[in-house]
Amino acid sequence: MTATGDTGLPTFRTEALTKVYETEAARVVALDHVDIRFRTGELSVLLGPSGSGKSTLLNILGGLDRPSSGRVWFRDTDLSALGQRALTRYRRDHVGFVFQFYNLVPSLTARENVRLVTDVADDPMPAEEALDLVGLSHRIDHFPAEMSGGEQQRVAIARAVAKRPGVLLCDEPTGALDSKTGVQVLDVLDRVNREFGTTTVVITHNAMIRRMAHRVLNFADGKLVGETENAERLAPGEIDW
Repeated sequence: MTATGDTGLPTFRTEALTKVYETEAARVVALDHVDIRFRTGELSVLLGPSGSGKSTLLNILGGLDRPSSGRVWFRDTDLSALGQRALTRYRRDHVGFVFQFYNLVPSLTARENVRLVTDVADDPMPAEEALDLVGLSHRIDHFPAEMSGGEQQRVAIARAVAKRPGVLLCDEPTGALDSKTGVQVLDVLDRVNREFGTTTVVITHNAMIRRMAHRVLNFADGKLVGETENAERLAPGEIDW
């Protein structure tokens, strides 16, 4: 299992990407002139302490936030130049999000939670197929309260991948899970990346997860401070937690 090569147009690239939050009390530089590329089909892991800029970067890549200065491209589209309506369309058509807390609608079954996405996507997979992909065919008509945390997170992943996004952005997807359940969730993310070629970016505080990535990016104080390629990747179940 070798790392992907840097071929063709990257999925994302940034140029002097900067994000500053200003209040009356303080000025916080969340990202400080970051230049970075995410290659198509790779699985990248972002590491760094809280406040290092990882989530801010993910939010900008996903069209949830805008840079204060600098530019960010998705393929050949300059996201920093898009209006709000175009950004909404970009998120709907191209991006799947997975967060630490599952954001499922409690009153809807697993199938119905996934259909929230498939009902508005252009070319979705059936909700049943997406739930089968994450190993939850037997939970399809269960409500979130009837499922474990790991099962709820897998429903969230099914919802994210059901619209067949080119990009999957994951912010601490195993942060609320024990190690055994976390491995199950990472197995799903790894499978989606391998089988569908989905460009996948994973933020984590668990440094051991870096061993499943094609590439590991280290952040500190809003800057990209290190980058490592994994010539050999481990499957999630092979990682020593």
